[in-house]
Amino acid sequence: MSIIIGRKPVLEALKADVDIEQIICSFGLKGESISQILNLARKKGIKIKEYSNQKFKELVQDQNSQGIAAVKSSYIYSSLQEVISKSKKSPLPLLLLLDSIQDPHNLGAIIRTAESAGVDGIVITIHNSAAITSTVEKTSAGAVSHVKIAQITNLNQTIKTLKEQGFWVVGSYLSNNTQDYTTIDYKIPIAIIMGNEEKGLHKHAAENCDFLASIPMLGKIQSLNVSVATGVLLYEIIRQRSIQ
Repeated sequence: MSIIIGRKPVLEALKADVDIEQIICSFGLKGESISQILNLARKKGIKIKEYSNQKFKELVQDQNSQGIAAVKSSYIYSSLQEVISKSKKSPLPLLLLLDSIQDPHNLGAIIRTAESAGVDGIVITIHNSAAITSTVEKTSAGAVSHVKIAQITNLNQTIKTLKEQGFWVVGSYLSNNTQDYTTIDYKIPIAIIMGNEEKGLHKHAAENCDFLASIPMLGKIQSLNVSVATGVLLYEIIRQRSIQ
């Protein structure tokens, strides 16, 4: 069992038909989003339970819950093939692979950006990685409910599989053997790989990429937060693909 926390994440989960067992909230909540959540839950036959403010805080143990949460079964990941198959329904497939992203807030922010950018699916590694938790769901502002996410154990094997399926693999990498991210042609089926917050993309994975992309660093700090870097790359892809 897991908990989705916050008004927008709960509402998005309901809209996406996530398997929710129960809505719990503080007594006397008001507002347009609360009305939407409660009305939608009633239409779906989902049990709603109200608690005193103190009892709710004891149950949820999150100061930023906005007084409402949804109880659901543990997150169910898609298979890699499901993610690939869905992406192939797009004219220009776009997948995002995450190599050992450990901070749940980074993971949630990346998922939010990816869903907003039209990414067809996300693949995350199991080892040394954050899983989909209530913190990730909340940070994603409900985006977790709208994008397929697969877990994998072997990134290099996954890269091989994607290449066999017609994807070109672009790794975000900090080294001398990279090219400016804007010089890569993204008007082809693309899988972007983002690496760990501290260590970046594993060297062996980088060696298996078709392209290695870098974002120019013009200040004294020589790296971006991984969620910011992901947004920069994804929106360059959108920019290129929007040019006729």
